[in-house]
Amino acid sequence: MVTYLDAAATTRVDQRVADVVLHWMTAEFGNAGSRHEYGIRAKRAVERAREYLAGTMGAEPDELIFTSGATESNNIALLGLAPYGEQTGRRHIITSAIEHKAVLEPLEHLADRGFEVDFIKPGPSGRVEVEAVMERLRPDTLLVSLMHVNNETGVIQPVADLAHQLHSTATYLHVDAAQGYGKVPNDLTAPIDMISISGHKIGAPKGVGALVTRRREAMDDERPPLQPIMFGGGQERKLRPGTLPVPLIMGLAEAARIFEAEHAHWQAAAHELRSRLLEVLASVRFRLNGDQDHVVPHILNLSFEDVDSEAFLVMLKDLVAVATGSACTSASYTPSHVLTAMDLPDKVAENGLRFSWFPQQAEALDVGELARVVESLQPRV
Repeated sequence: MVTYLDAAATTRVDQRVADVVLHWMTAEFGNAGSRHEYGIRAKRAVERAREYLAGTMGAEPDELIFTSGATESNNIALLGLAPYGEQTGRRHIITSAIEHKAVLEPLEHLADRGFEVDFIKPGPSGRVEVEAVMERLRPDTLLVSLMHVNNETGVIQPVADLAHQLHSTATYLHVDAAQGYGKVPNDLTAPIDMISISGHKIGAPKGVGALVTRRREAMDDERPPLQPIMFGGGQERKLRPGTLPVPLIMGLAEAARIFEAEHAHWQAAAHELRSRLLEVLASVRFRLNGDQDHVVPHILNLSFEDVDSEAFLVMLKDLVAVATGSACTSASYTPSHVLTAMDLPDKVAENGLRFSWFPQQAEALDVGELARVVESLQPRV
């Protein structure tokens, strides 16, 4: 049996979550916009889910809207803020060169519209320094967009510290928390203006996520002045039209509850598997990519010396499912833009390999067989 070690791409839906989703698909299937009893029950359930999920990030229920996932949330945050930037003449945006394509591509679109986008390279640590952001701040800086946890290296970015620094300025902060939501929960309770999350990274179904748009007291309790990028109904504060996917929303809330309740156990098990993998790999030459003092326990990015990562994937295909980078770009077989932006040597960037796991989905890992495959690639040091 192939062991799944690609949880940064997606996770298996927890059976308890699947049961909740099925219930809201088959037993209580009402449209939350309908006024009869089925619709009323659906609406109440959605509002309970909204309240709970917002609370996990220290936000108010009316500060959270449901979306199809972090990609859509990112687009609403970035493109939705653009008209305000154009009206006020604030067209400067700061981001990092290691963001997910769901941030980089909307920002490329804004650059085509006349915005100046400042891309910070983090260096070999893979961690953007708060000072590097603050020293680039200008009177016309509309927005800083910085991911919470890098999807390839697992490096945790200092978004909480940055939020406190930016809170006294007129610059908004957007955080793509697709990889960090649930795993590093305290960071997201900081005064971050906009937070994007996805459900399928924590055992919820694909196709559901959320966007938090937090009020600021210093700005008369106003949320970020977003404009919709889609139209067709008044749902979700007129920012995200369409019939609410009640089963998926309930699945997201259930997955978040489970993850919160079991977080300590999950973290300990994730650390334990990380230690086992590093022990297996200790007999061969490799380098760990990214600052290992600021990394989530369930993502391990490494490059082997003198070993082609694509060839290694072929050797591993009957044993473990791993990735060479982001699932959104791995089919292109190009060097990782994240490792390249970290100014790592070409051979390292070309051979980056990502192991990522949910402990419960990796229990069948045959560590001994993995060790034999690894050791067959090169002589012992």
